[in-house]
Amino acid sequence: MQRSAAVRRSRDRIAGQVRSLLDAALELIAEKGDTSFTTQELAKQAGVALQTFYRYFASKDELLLAVIGDAMADACARWAAAGRELDDPLARLRLYITSVLAGIPSAGRDDATARFIVSTRWQLHRVFPKELAAAEQPFVDLLAAEITAARDAGLLRSADPCADAWYIAELTRAVYHYYAYAPAREGVAEGLWGFCLRALGGEAPATS
Repeated sequence: MQRSAAVRRSRDRIAGQVRSLLDAALELIAEKGDTSFTTQELAKQAGVALQTFYRYFASKDELLLAVIGDAMADACARWAAAGRELDDPLARLRLYITSVLAGIPSAGRDDATARFIVSTRWQLHRVFPKELAAAEQPFVDLLAAEITAARDAGLLRSADPCADAWYIAELTRAVYHYYAYAPAREGVAEGLWGFCLRALGGEAPATS
């Protein structure tokens, strides 16, 4: 029993240190507008020793991968929780797709976090393609579950919900990436949703 308590304390300490490093990275990204900070600056911001950083991450790129994975997991958990309030699988699918684009910087707002995601993703894709795909898989899984449910309910036509979910996730990401640097356009989220709905064989939303 004493050993179990010690193990729990150790795990809590590790989780706390990793959380501090991830939060510190986000703070520095927001402050500097990019990822130009050093590992020394990161450790100082997190309030840990530099060797603590290297205890958990072999490189700065590994840390940035963890930041993106953590952000994706957190966002998908929030979207899934909101989706549980909706009975219609199409409504849940729309929620997930449009929620991603809610992160597009609004007019006149310089969003360092959005630009970090865009620029860093391609850097990490070259170094950690499999790991990055795994970090982004929760969003694909959210989409696939609702495409399957809607197909089974006769609301969509999809021969392969998992493949369709991947293509929609990639398209949604591409639109998000574009508007992270371009002026925001009114109605882009609903436009994307309508396009995806038609591509899946669903009935196009009515226009007024």
